[in-house]
Amino acid sequence: MLLKDKEKATYKEDRTSEKPIRSVVKSLSWRTIGTIDTILISWIITGKLDLAFSIGGIELITKMVLYFFHERVWNSIKWGK
Repeated sequence: MLLKDKEKATYKEDRTSEKPIRSVVKSLSWRTIGTIDTILISWIITGKLDLAFSIGGIELITKMVLYFFHERVWNSIKWGK
């Protein structure tokens, strides 16, 4: 398949390479790893586990919101489509 053809793949064709539920699970697992990393770093820096979990909880929400808006902005950019 040529690169040009691959760029024009439809959602239905893309589903055959990776099912949407797989993408959702991968996203959740990656976000979990990222939040655990933030909690560990926060714990190491502050020495307080409760504060580390607070930072990790806030980071979980803010990064999901930021990612949503990041995606919306990129969807409006025509470059590379």
